[in-house]
Amino acid sequence: MAEFVIEVQNLTKKFGKFIAVDNASFFVNRGEIFGFLGANGAGKSTTIRMLCGLLSSSSGTATVAGYDINQAPEKIKENIGYMSQKFSLYDDLTVRENINFFGGVYGVSNSELRERMAWAVKMAGLEGREDSLTRELSGGWKQRLALGCAILHQPKIVFLDEPTGGVDPISRRNFWELINFLSEQGTTVFVTTHYLDEAEYCNRMMLMHSGKIIAGGSPKELKAEHIKNPILEVECEKVVEAMEIMRGQDWIIETTIFGTYLHISVPEEESGRQKIRQALSGNQIRVKRIDRITPSLEDVFIYLIEKYNRETQEARQP
Repeated sequence: MAEFVIEVQNLTKKFGKFIAVDNASFFVNRGEIFGFLGANGAGKSTTIRMLCGLLSSSSGTATVAGYDINQAPEKIKENIGYMSQKFSLYDDLTVRENINFFGGVYGVSNSELRERMAWAVKMAGLEGREDSLTRELSGGWKQRLALGCAILHQPKIVFLDEPTGGVDPISRRNFWELINFLSEQGTTVFVTTHYLDEAEYCNRMMLMHSGKIIAGGSPKELKAEHIKNPILEVECEKVVEAMEIMRGQDWIIETTIFGTYLHISVPEEESGRQKIRQALSGNQIRVKRIDRITPSLEDVFIYLIEKYNRETQEARQP
């Protein structure tokens, strides 16, 4: 049986009348890469702050590394690493000084710190730059150094809160290679991201919206469970105008804009192709191609949010 290193039961956090996290329940297995997805304001960071022992819950509870978040927050802090989007580094310190500082914060002994410093510098690709000021590093190097500093004490669990914001795609890919390495070594990685292409790397994930968990599972499970109809990718002229036209067709299940293309969910592929061409051509919009595609997590995410919003609105109507 899988060993849970994080267990969350009916976790709720209120700030006055505002409910930031609403009755969330989930678990995280040892050594897995667990994704926590949602738009800004969904409640992800508030959840992480509670799981890191930085914020008590209003109701419900959770255990992290076997410790209750409300009863033993200091024990939790000893067993986790944390890295935020801001990298948590001091720009006016050198690479070496940042590592020394965080080693002291985490209680790493001097003998261990020499070994861990060498490891962190090598992992970050900063060999020979130990005495460079951190402000002189690129975003990708800062990112890798910040991860090294967060896990100097070799924690069982590392929380990464939007760790790849503001860095280039190559740096993001390299960073995920490090995440996979940590997972293979047995470290549990709990990561929030709004880059849905990154979420494909997760073993499992939860989708949060308006403080609620609205779906969960592996990327494959989420796609299979929630996207059952064909999705057609349409390349055409006047894509925004085309989207409005397609959203006015009552036979279409869902229409979303995806870059410069439309993703249209239809009940049946061949008749869907014909009707899309007819509808757009009839409005003087030239269709360049229509291809069936494998649904992406972004398709799933948009579908689930729109479904949740629609059901919530219907429930409020008298």
